[in-house]
Amino acid sequence: MALRLDPGVKDMTPHHVMMLDRVAHRAHEFDVLHFHIDHLHYPLMRPYVDRILTTLHGRLDLPDLMPFYSAFPDAPLVSISNAQRRPMPPVNWLGTVLHGLPENVLTFRPEPSGNYFAFLGRISPEKGPDKAIEIAARTGVPLKMAAKIDAADQCYWDQVIAPMVAAHPNVEFIGEINEFQKADFLGNARALLFPICWPEPFGLVMIEAMACGTPVIAFAHGSVPEVIDHGVSGFVVNTMDEAVAAAHSIGSLQRHAIRAQFEQRFTAERMAKDYLAAYRRLPALRRPPQLDVLTIPAGEEAIRMPVPTVSPDPSAVSAG
Repeated sequence: MALRLDPGVKDMTPHHVMMLDRVAHRAHEFDVLHFHIDHLHYPLMRPYVDRILTTLHGRLDLPDLMPFYSAFPDAPLVSISNAQRRPMPPVNWLGTVLHGLPENVLTFRPEPSGNYFAFLGRISPEKGPDKAIEIAARTGVPLKMAAKIDAADQCYWDQVIAPMVAAHPNVEFIGEINEFQKADFLGNARALLFPICWPEPFGLVMIEAMACGTPVIAFAHGSVPEVIDHGVSGFVVNTMDEAVAAAHSIGSLQRHAIRAQFEQRFTAERMAKDYLAAYRRLPALRRPPQLDVLTIPAGEEAIRMPVPTVSPDPSAVSAG
């Protein structure tokens, strides 16, 4: 069970520190140490900086992050979109690796059985649930909202979104759904609404919809223009009027072509290949194999033979 889903876990930091202690004790066993926990592991990095890779998953425009990453300019990093990089000081980017999903984790639906727009994510201002409701109201298309409400956003729900849901009979709030319910929820929708107003680092729900063949109407913030092929897998918009027009035109998009875009660009296999390429750019893996000298007695003289001491195929451990 993920730490965030474990009701017995109130603070994840002690658990991460225990994990890092185990990684530090076993670091000599691995060619690559790949982290997904932002910056908690950085005090351990310096002795292993030539074989550590960190994927950054969050927004990087927060003021406290600028001096932090400036203090570690040589640490190898991977971004999950090119847009995510924009606020950063000069750092050691090894590449951008867009997210991917197992090819068959979500079922392709060539013909959706539902006549609704879908909103899937969090109820928070930056995710734009208010805009999703407005799109539904202006188009007359039912909206189903499958979203969690974090404690930090409870006031926003109580004061802004809950009254809007109550005021629009074509809007249904379902609440948080699990991974097994996503295929039906997304696959049977006419479109996914993604009306964000923040620098989204990636937006996994967009490729989840694409895996189902469902088009996406998304506002052009953060990674959106990198993920959505405008006019193929969805529409990238800048205003509410454009979003409403896109909603009226959503039937012009071909669901088989949307699924093909997913298979071409966003599978887990493609992601794994991109990470292998990033691993090969690490200094520890670029160096030629070390050679030991083996001395073998042979009659009157010794024969000196070079013997490789490392394997050419790296193994990797991922922490996070």
